[in-house]
Amino acid sequence: MRHVFPDVSNNYKDYYWLYERAIVAPKNENVNKINEIIRKKLPGNSITYKSVDAGMDKEQAVYYPTEFLNSLNPPGMPPHMLNLKVGSSIMLLRNLYPPKLCNGTIFCVSKLMVNVIQATILTGNNKGESVFIPQIPLILSDMPVEFKRLQFPVRLVFIIMINKTQDQSLKVTGINLETPCFSHGKLYGACSRVGTPRNLYMCSTRRD
Repeated sequence: MRHVFPDVSNNYKDYYWLYERAIVAPKNENVNKINEIIRKKLPGNSITYKSVDAGMDKEQAVYYPTEFLNSLNPPGMPPHMLNLKVGSSIMLLRNLYPPKLCNGTIFCVSKLMVNVIQATILTGNNKGESVFIPQIPLILSDMPVEFKRLQFPVRLVFIIMINKTQDQSLKVTGINLETPCFSHGKLYGACSRVGTPRNLYMCSTRRD
């Protein structure tokens, strides 16, 4: 982290500094943990947004209480408790206003309000533009329990899945190899995101 995001507490206001660097991982196992570590290094107070969750089938509500729905954290959905700070890098999880605000667009948080998040676009043709992201209802139907979550449709993305960087060229890239599941194609794809090997860092706590 120190090589990819050096002195992040002072550099986070530089949107282009954030845009040109990322840590990538092959699986989602360590993404949330590392995102939280980097977020805590940012100055200022955290704001926690709690989702409102409800089952789609009222007859099954007794079997799936709200506390259970709150605990679910499936891919492609924002968490029940979304912890953010000004300067956080976030990714949009749904199409809001294509082509400007599309699934996969990355932003830097500039202001956190009760009902909207103000953020600066870091990727795509509208890079540098300030936008507002509202809370929206998100429905998950590909699980045993179908439920609706009212939340901001974003996740932290200091570290992201390798497949989410396919259209992004990075100046500095870190590759998290704690989970050794890269195919040769994925590893090549991760390495090719950065222009020079001098700015490519790999990290693994494994000895094998």
